Amino acid sequence: MTRVLIVDDHRLFRSGVRAELGDSIEVVAEAEDVESAVKAIAEHQPDVVLLDVHMPGGGGQEVLRRVLGSGSQVRFLALSVSDAAEDVIGVIRGGARGYVTKNISGKELTDAIRRVADGDAVFSPRLAGFVLDAFASSEAPPIDPELDSLTQREREVLRLIARGYAYKEIAKELFISVKTVETHVSSVLRKLQLSNRHELSRWATARRLV
Repeated sequence: MTRVLIVDDHRLFRSGVRAELGDSIEVVAEAEDVESAVKAIAEHQPDVVLLDVHMPGGGGQEVLRRVLGSGSQVRFLALSVSDAAEDVIGVIRGGARGYVTKNISGKELTDAIRRVADGDAVFSPRLAGFVLDAFASSEAPPIDPELDSLTQREREVLRLIARGYAYKEIAKELFISVKTVETHVSSVLRKLQLSNRHELSRWATARRLV
């Protein structure tokens, strides 16, 4: 049976993944941040690490850097709410074998884990295009100082705002409170010197973040 370690900073989401995988996959451990993930991977040596992209301590890319940089042969499958090109490309360049989004079904996730364990690369269909485009081009993506000023969580909130999500919907999607969503939106507006969510939407659309 394929042995998996789940890395995500939301306990309820980890529990949901366990339930979806059922008895078809052996979940050997869980971790909630970079430090606990690196320690658990070294201790349990799973076949596949199911890795969240954004979490405390540096995110999924930091886990990849520390684990794969040590010579480990553990395989990683990113599982994230984000479907942004820069997130997908970042973790794939970091060494992940695949990237799927959190709207995946339990059956599809089980299949993706097994394929990664067997050495395949697995992507949600839309995300595969990002990877092909990125590696087909020798040019580095342009630097956007305004976008770079935002934290990863602020970028996630920005994208969902631009897609027309209400604050309650964003809170549910990202497993955070409505108050936290409001705090992130206020921070994004301040950093980008914008006045309201409509201007945020136009800003995100102009940069093809939606």
